[in-house]
Amino acid sequence: MLDVWPWDGDLNEVRTALSEGRILAIPTESSYGLAVDPRSIAGVEAIYRLKERERGKPLPVVAANLEQAIDLGVEPNEAIRLAEAHWPAPLTIVAPLRSGVSVPAAAGGDTLAVRVPDHDRLRAFLQALGHPLTATSANRSGEPPACELADLEPILDAAALVIGGERTPGGLASTVVSWSSAGLRVLRRGRFEF
Repeated sequence: MLDVWPWDGDLNEVRTALSEGRILAIPTESSYGLAVDPRSIAGVEAIYRLKERERGKPLPVVAANLEQAIDLGVEPNEAIRLAEAHWPAPLTIVAPLRSGVSVPAAAGGDTLAVRVPDHDRLRAFLQALGHPLTATSANRSGEPPACELADLEPILDAAALVIGGERTPGGLASTVVSWSSAGLRVLRRGRFEF
């Protein structure tokens, strides 16, 4: 049986789980996401193993606000400024990392996919936690994402911690965009429409 952390629970339990490299399942605008500290090599590796995900494929991140994303190492650029006008929203921006910044969730790359989610409780949780979390879909690669507790049980082990425990709405994932000198490029069409 999975351990569910209530929204008003003791945040020290979550901090301990993250420091041990344990995986959280967090509700997002559409489905559950697998969450670890994006700066944790052990946590990121645990997600790759669980999802059977190809190494080198970056993990997206959710932040409480733009300031958290910048603190993580994201360089504010035109795409981030565009997103800031729409956030919170299911809009993920692939943004450059500042020179010299290495974030394990970026899988060795120089960009990171980040969003401020349109989920009030999740944003408040991230704010209280004090840093962003990864938010890759809670599933094994190629399988449908988990939308409720019963969907998470076959995926997660007893060490995982489910945040909230509610049913998520399902449907489209976030829209993913990037910015270059050629302008805005949609990498994945999703819940957010311009």
